[in-house]
Amino acid sequence: MAHKDKSQIGKTNAARLLDRAGIPYSLIPYTVDESNLAADHVAAELGEDIRQVFKTLVLHGERAGHFVCVIPGNCEVDLKKAARAAGAKKADLIPMKELLPLTGYIRGGCSPIGMKKPFPTFFHSTALDFDTIFVSAGIRGLQIAINPRQLIDFVGAAVVDLTVAEPNQEEGLQS
Repeated sequence: MAHKDKSQIGKTNAARLLDRAGIPYSLIPYTVDESNLAADHVAAELGEDIRQVFKTLVLHGERAGHFVCVIPGNCEVDLKKAARAAGAKKADLIPMKELLPLTGYIRGGCSPIGMKKPFPTFFHSTALDFDTIFVSAGIRGLQIAINPRQLIDFVGAAVVDLTVAEPNQEEGLQS
């Protein structure tokens, strides 16, 4: 990875927490498009595989409270699987206006590291398929490249299947 030296980039709270814990990572800046905050844009800017660029979603579960799901950028969270992981009957994404007051982060800059308070956190199982994954560093325009196992252990997350199954490519094809 030919990325900028960490010393040239301003540290975010998430980066400072990783430093304090002695966990290696790289900070990788990218160009923000305010009209397109989607993970596929981030992956394209980074020149990385979208399956390695993870997005952080905050949900609220019935009787389970708030919790965090970290899933690949090309996937959609399965609300039933997420609720089950959190021990809830059902769950929904929180309204966008609640994100900043609840986590301290804005849309497009929400990191699983260093939220205002710790929430139960769940990573999609494919995170462990890679030596390095990318998550937001806590601001738009900056990603953290990190070993997924170290990140998962650091935030005390569980690893589960959280995404909507991809449709079978062969469905509907007649031979």
